[in-house]
Amino acid sequence: MENIIWFVLVGFVAQLIDGALGMAYGVSSNTFLLSLGVPPVAASASVHLAETFTTGVSGWSHWHLKNVDTTLVKRLLLPGVLGGVLGAYVLTNLDGNFLKPFISAYLLVMGLIILAKAIRYQSQNKPVKHLSILGLVGGFLDAIGGGGWGPVVTTTLIANGSHPRATIGSVNFTEFFVTLAQSITFVISLSFLSYWNIILGLLLGGMAAAPFAAYAAKKLPTRWMMGLVGIVIIFLSLRTLWLAWG
Repeated sequence: MENIIWFVLVGFVAQLIDGALGMAYGVSSNTFLLSLGVPPVAASASVHLAETFTTGVSGWSHWHLKNVDTTLVKRLLLPGVLGGVLGAYVLTNLDGNFLKPFISAYLLVMGLIILAKAIRYQSQNKPVKHLSILGLVGGFLDAIGGGGWGPVVTTTLIANGSHPRATIGSVNFTEFFVTLAQSITFVISLSFLSYWNIILGLLLGGMAAAPFAAYAAKKLPTRWMMGLVGIVIIFLSLRTLWLAWG
């Protein structure tokens, strides 16, 4: 029971960050689980199974608050699901940890770009090319690294000028379907019922935080939101690089 309480707290904080900033639930949760010695495949599977429920609540909250751009969702959905299934299948047969430094280096650059845009922010909503490729890559890396759909997709879209609130809401809404597809793949490929306490704790904490996070995304000033996204990405990327190469 004590362990479940800790996992509830982790799930709550991770979902609060993810729902408000559009990223970092999987990254935060997965980092904690790995530090406890949970194998990478089991950690990613547990996080994504819990995320199926938390992203459902988060996606509904963003839809209810009108943070969702349906056109963006339609262009990301199918490629994201395909990439997620492929990544989950590969992870069950290959250790994906070697990819983390390269992903983190990319995200570090994107975080710096976002901070620069936050300093000289002007309201805009530029069309982003190659959304299908972005969704495919985001879904694949999310499954491989135990998290990354938000950092890869949200970061790229905001860095290219998409409006933060609509981007965060749309990416969170789409994430439910991507995570569901990944979880089904993990369930078919693995047996991880021994980690039920991790899944339950992350699930309860994340579902409790999701409505508050969506409200924060709607109310937080755009410039500050972009700055926070950039800072979170830079911090997480530097930490991953330090652990991998330090």
